Amino acid sequence: MSEYQYYEFVALDRPLDDRQQAEVRELSTRATVTPTSFINEYHWGNFRGDPDQMMEHYYDAHLYLANWGTRRIMFRLPCELLDLDTAGDYCVGDQSQAWTNGDHLVLDLTSEDESGEGEFDAKWALSAVIGVRAELALGDLRPLYLAWLAGYGSWERDEDAFHRDADHELEPPVPAGLDTLSAAQRALADFLRLDAALLRVAAQASPPLNTVAHDPAQLAAWVADLSDTDKDRWLLRVIDDHAAPVRMEMLRRLSDENITTAAAPPRRTVGDLLDGAARLRT
Repeated sequence: MSEYQYYEFVALDRPLDDRQQAEVRELSTRATVTPTSFINEYHWGNFRGDPDQMMEHYYDAHLYLANWGTRRIMFRLPCELLDLDTAGDYCVGDQSQAWTNGDHLVLDLTSEDESGEGEFDAKWALSAVIGVRAELALGDLRPLYLAWLAGYGSWERDEDAFHRDADHELEPPVPAGLDTLSAAQRALADFLRLDAALLRVAAQASPPLNTVAHDPAQLAAWVADLSDTDKDRWLLRVIDDHAAPVRMEMLRRLSDENITTAAAPPRRTVGDLLDGAARLRT
């Protein structure tokens, strides 16, 4: 069987300038490089670059596939929109990790399955999952919970994935709306091989999603009430070519000010969730 690896990086908040494009070009002469993307495929050999460093310095999202069963998705967000403590609550071993680099947080989600060796589905494109980044920026923690659940779900495929004591680990805060995932979240769950029965069991403790719709008059009133300091700060950043992150910050504040937090449900153990999924399948 021949080897296959696929790398895709996307810059969303700010395109790469000529110098940055030249720097990533040095990592591969065969890659397709534009101001907003880097794509390469390997049928032999390996990529000379370090995806971690590329995410820290150049790109906002990354997807990796290998036909020996590895899937990896990464997102970079401003720490103001997703802090390390919050992301850390949902980290699981090597399957989901997070770290900060300067003003940004990098989220790294991986799924391994040796039984899937040789698989490759052309439907797996970064564009299918990229919407998760904007959802995280708005304070939607469902993608983090899905990654946590998929991480422990891998225990059912690999009995050596965790120590037996992990049965007693408590789940992190359960976000609302697990039974009404967005299209990007469903794509993420599939990408990370999250078992459907396990997701159904987890969703039983998830309250309904509280969505808030804003009409133009409400938005205008909200903007009018912003302090001059905030308006000046955001406007200067827009002029300095940071319009995308400014928009995310403004929407995040608007969302935080209008969403009512539901009472947290009792936390279950990893063993409770896995046993519930097994019963559901039976």
